[in-house]
Amino acid sequence: MVMMDPPVLRSAERWQRVVDAWTDNTHDDAFTHTARVSEPGVAIEVAAVVLPSPTYAIREARARVLAGVVDPGVLTGIGKLAGTAMVAGLGRRIAEATGRGAGAGPARDAVIEIARLARQVAKMPRDRALAATGDPWGCWQLDTTGWSDLPDSCFAYTEAGRALLGTRRVATAMTADLYSPKPGQARVFVRKKVARIERVGGRLRLFHSMYDNVHGFELTYEVDSTTGRVVRADGMTPRLPYMGICTEPQRKLATLIGEVVDAELPKRIQTLIGGAGGCAQLYDLTADLLRLLTYEPAAR
Repeated sequence: MVMMDPPVLRSAERWQRVVDAWTDNTHDDAFTHTARVSEPGVAIEVAAVVLPSPTYAIREARARVLAGVVDPGVLTGIGKLAGTAMVAGLGRRIAEATGRGAGAGPARDAVIEIARLARQVAKMPRDRALAATGDPWGCWQLDTTGWSDLPDSCFAYTEAGRALLGTRRVATAMTADLYSPKPGQARVFVRKKVARIERVGGRLRLFHSMYDNVHGFELTYEVDSTTGRVVRADGMTPRLPYMGICTEPQRKLATLIGEVVDAELPKRIQTLIGGAGGCAQLYDLTADLLRLLTYEPAAR
């Protein structure tokens, strides 16, 4: 079982990280994705010019310190990621490039967030994007052709999810600019995330919110400090890419109640709330929170 003594709470009863991220359409064939990670003691910004699907290759990357102290090797390492494809194994490649110096944690997570941004925007014909706007079936078809790794990545992009398009009312938050942004368009996609860990009585409370153009998530977990078991798992989703389809896997959140927070839980949640029957965003937000339980904060 993971000790209910997270390093981030050893000097405070409450710890919070804020991520601000956005995408600019800066090139004919690529986007510039920027992610700022701010936490007690340090804040860092990473920007990368990235090719769209299917390669998600980093053309160039840079990092700068906004607050606190960051090891120069971490900043230099971010630049070494040029040529890297943001696919499986990205975390390992980031660690190899940046090392473990001060600021390596938030720098790594900024790059991971950039990889996620890259899966929210595409460069498709403008007329096709405009024709699909407001039409869930049209947008679903653009999604599964514009992003090569979407099919079966979550429930919405399975055959079961597609079938719901014809059996119930579905509303989409997808817009033409996400598929085909205007030349030079700034902030095509904008995301804000807040992750928080705190002690409340005999429990550890974990909170993660995410709001962007098409998603709205607020997750709250509580873990009993004595047993290490999840005793609360609540979620709100005021905005989803496909209301009526994406809502289905949100029910799986309750399956985490009773789970022991141990070193294997991050793997178990792939089956419990992720994968083809689950929700990719629900999985990512939960996995990020679990990672923070063992995260070593920057020195203050």
